Amino acid sequence: MERAHVARDTQFRLPTPSTCPPRVVRPLVHVAASLTVAGALNIMDFWPEFHASNWGREFVAGGFGGVAGILSGYPLDTLRIRQQQSRSGSAFGILRGIVGNEGPGALYRGMGAPLATVTFQNAMAFQAYAVLSRAFDASGSSQDPPSYKGVALGGVGTGALQSLILTPTELVKIRLQLQERAYANSHKLHNRHNGPMSVAKSIFQREGLRGMYRGLTITMLRDAPSHGVYFWTYEYMREKLHPGCRKDGQESFRTMITAGGLAGVASWICCYPLDVVKTRLQAQSHLSPVQYSGIVDCLCRSVKEEGYGVLWRGLGTAVVRAFFVNGAIFTAYELALRCFFNNESGIGIQRESAIWEN
Repeated sequence: MERAHVARDTQFRLPTPSTCPPRVVRPLVHVAASLTVAGALNIMDFWPEFHASNWGREFVAGGFGGVAGILSGYPLDTLRIRQQQSRSGSAFGILRGIVGNEGPGALYRGMGAPLATVTFQNAMAFQAYAVLSRAFDASGSSQDPPSYKGVALGGVGTGALQSLILTPTELVKIRLQLQERAYANSHKLHNRHNGPMSVAKSIFQREGLRGMYRGLTITMLRDAPSHGVYFWTYEYMREKLHPGCRKDGQESFRTMITAGGLAGVASWICCYPLDVVKTRLQAQSHLSPVQYSGIVDCLCRSVKEEGYGVLWRGLGTAVVRAFFVNGAIFTAYELALRCFFNNESGIGIQRESAIWEN
């Protein structure tokens, strides 16, 4: 769906750089589809000229978008995690096994952890990106969008900072997503966790705060460059698809979806081998024998035992998920933000006269 065009006297338009007062925010949606782990890599970029009330609306709309992204992409995220940890089997075969042996609900196991942190994670991410992209582009005008260099370096910094929140969240999520496999093999069903809090409590009691941050280094190595690639690709593609949109913010909904999807694919491809290593390291717990002593050991042993193909296992699932998540996030974000701006301005929407371009 493109931006709305309304017939006759009805007007429905988001504020743009040309229509907003100087101190009013000019929102441009920049969402990372799949990087979030899990979908969880769901990030928004806003112009740095924030107005307090507008920032609140952006924050809430971002929360809606993040939740929509997690809900729509989580089953594929669970499938990806199972593929990365598995030594054999196609994506369809693993999916059929999960649904047949554990029920459809197993595809959503562990979803509470990212849902609980997505709003705060997005708030931190877009604030960090807005500041860093400008900081790395100090010579540029505040009235112009950040340079591609500032965009890329700002994304790298944002990814590194976001790892501090993402590491414990993904650790808990991965443990729950793989729980049935681990416990079916060990038969220690009395230790089965019922939810994210149970997992977090167990890890903290046995391993302390350091245990909660198992995988921090590999998460940072994955997220810093992948976020840089994501933001650079997104900005570059949206400008190529709709020249001038980085300044006027008038790109179509289709342009945002396409640019976001391509950026998600690019960011996944550049970091995917590290994501496989991260999953295998974070899947290790005190309840099972430790297989890998660190990042290099995990990488070398995985390749030696399973071949180089193991480093790309589940990539197709991640790519498909990137487009699903981007579509859900952009749709939810766009609708929520339009409602907020429309309600504040008091512009009535005559639904019977609205014409939506598909």
